[in-house]
Amino acid sequence: MTIDGKALAKACQGGKSAKKGEELNVASHLCRTQIEEFQRLAGQGSELLVACTQEAPLFLETLDEMGEDAPAAQFLNIREKAGWSKDASGKSPRKTDMTAKMAALLAEAALDLEAATSVTMVSGGVLLVIGNDDRALEAAKKVASRLDVTVILEPGSDVQPPALMDVPVFTGRVTQAEGHLGQFQVTIEAFQAASASSRETLNFDGTGETGSSVCDLILDLRGGTPLFTAPEKRDGYFNPDPGNPALIGDALLALTDMVGEFDKPRYIDYDESICAHSSAGIIGCTRCIDNCPTGAITPDTVNDRVSLDPYICAGCGTCASVCPTGAAKYTLPAGDGLYQRLRTVLRTYIAAGGKKAKPPQILVHDQGFGSEMIDAMARGGGGLPANVLPFALNQVTQVGLDFLLSASAYGAERVLVLVGPAQADEKAGLESEMALAEAVLDGLGYGKERFAIVDDTDPAALEDRLYGLDALAPLPNASFLGLGRKRSVMSLALAELHKAAPNKVDTLDLPEGAPFGTLEVNVEGCTLCLACVGACPTGALNDNEDKPQLSFAEEACVQCGLCKNTCPEKVIALVPRLSFLEAARSHQVIKEEEPFECIRCGKPFGARSTIETMLKKLEGHPMFQEKGGTERLKMCDDCRVIALAEEDEHPLAGAARPKIRTTDDYLREREELRQMAAKDMKEKGLAPPDGDGNDDGGGDGEGDGG
Repeated sequence: MTIDGKALAKACQGGKSAKKGEELNVASHLCRTQIEEFQRLAGQGSELLVACTQEAPLFLETLDEMGEDAPAAQFLNIREKAGWSKDASGKSPRKTDMTAKMAALLAEAALDLEAATSVTMVSGGVLLVIGNDDRALEAAKKVASRLDVTVILEPGSDVQPPALMDVPVFTGRVTQAEGHLGQFQVTIEAFQAASASSRETLNFDGTGETGSSVCDLILDLRGGTPLFTAPEKRDGYFNPDPGNPALIGDALLALTDMVGEFDKPRYIDYDESICAHSSAGIIGCTRCIDNCPTGAITPDTVNDRVSLDPYICAGCGTCASVCPTGAAKYTLPAGDGLYQRLRTVLRTYIAAGGKKAKPPQILVHDQGFGSEMIDAMARGGGGLPANVLPFALNQVTQVGLDFLLSASAYGAERVLVLVGPAQADEKAGLESEMALAEAVLDGLGYGKERFAIVDDTDPAALEDRLYGLDALAPLPNASFLGLGRKRSVMSLALAELHKAAPNKVDTLDLPEGAPFGTLEVNVEGCTLCLACVGACPTGALNDNEDKPQLSFAEEACVQCGLCKNTCPEKVIALVPRLSFLEAARSHQVIKEEEPFECIRCGKPFGARSTIETMLKKLEGHPMFQEKGGTERLKMCDDCRVIALAEEDEHPLAGAARPKIRTTDDYLREREELRQMAAKDMKEKGLAPPDGDGNDDGGGDGEGDGG
């Protein structure tokens, strides 16, 4: 490599000359013949940033020998990422100075970023091996001395009885599995224990039962459908191809190391207060649920939010990428570290004169597949171009609209995301974010082809692609600090992009589903019930405590649809667009009216349209046909109570208490009934027997000769 120490020191200071005593030490063989120089600098007790990762183990060993006096050290690779490039070696038509790129990488590595929080998973080494042939038993026996192993064979498995039953063997049909490393629970049907008297084929005793097995680890050798979606992302679950002994061996080796406590980053910081998932049981946004590959995000219908399990979350970052409000925020790095890194890389490169030679391009990659591709290009090909700045992320799928727009505002000509084969099925969210960012920049006059997913697996093909990129129209060189959650960062980036835009439009139409937009409200049909205000998660819709009023702030709207789905009158429609007008940043009145005044005391107590609509709907209702009727609905709360009291002398009186009945009452009633019956018979000419038993024929007691 060719390293200009003075120029690089100046570039690392943002274009200023280094202060006295702050020098950039350039070595040619620091890890071997110049190891004393490393020891000398380490002995000064300052923090060290070493631009070499290949020999990091040797440097760490040297620091260990120093004991407690050893400083903290970080390691950065500038050789494969910057030094080994045909742009720097003169093999290209024009040799390019790599100082700006090296300075950008060094400045980024020197940042003091906040560490992410973590969760702890505990594994006791309880392993469940699931299979359907002898390979399950063989695998179990290999790790039986290191792990607590149980074997479950599928019903109908043809397995020879082992000579030594050193691991428990059962049969059963696995129907469901849930959990994570250290806390798996597997549901099994037709569960039976192996028979000790098996001879040619392993048999099983007892009647099949249904139950569950709790374990820390799972080795699935069935060869069928995995127990979990995205099985490669479920910690503690392995399902290698049962026909590939090498893959099984790798899984067994990994399993033996998965005993003890393991800290896992809490990848997502979830703020439920701005989640647009649901309100009062009405569903709005489901982007994170729809895009989560592991099922770590599920609806929480009780609390009108989503539930995120940090133990299942694999850290792909897709939820943070597609979340319109920023309720899901990626925390690796924590806080605003991602924007600090992006800003530092681009501003350092530009300040060091890199943009004058070639505008910067950001190549987002992961530490696995992406780093290996960059290393292969540098060692066997032409390496990265001088203006392609590698930007490593934990997962490339965490890139969202906020990152893309910020990179453009900071001056990145393009953002290319290198996606490996393992993320081939997770590109949908990233593609939608890129399409939206492309629409915004194209609408502002910056043109297209600013963002792209690169899925080349051949280093030579990737190299050809990167060196063949055409120049595009210049972008602004903004310096804003990306602080806060997604919406605030996007707002800052959009303001800078609009300020320098070739096409300074006031509004920009966006495709359906975009997280920006306005509302079309049928004002005549709106009753100002304000149900939409209660449902809005971002405060885009607002009311007025002094008068019936509905207002809307377009900049805060994420087009989640909760207001539309909640509105009882169905008068709200979503209109996706991006507004750069000043009016979009504040609440604008959609509808207001004079309040309805109480017909009794004159006090305003509700929206006129709401009361009138309610009266119209209830005028024929049976409950409002009695005295007072709908008139009480025109009164305030206090007057309504007074009216009820006036209409009834005893409004709080209960029903009349029943009179106590005695035996005399029953005898009297029976006598009254007898007398009524006698009278009735007499009127009909039928003489009932009198009290003394004689028939008086209805006369005076004497015969009439008739």
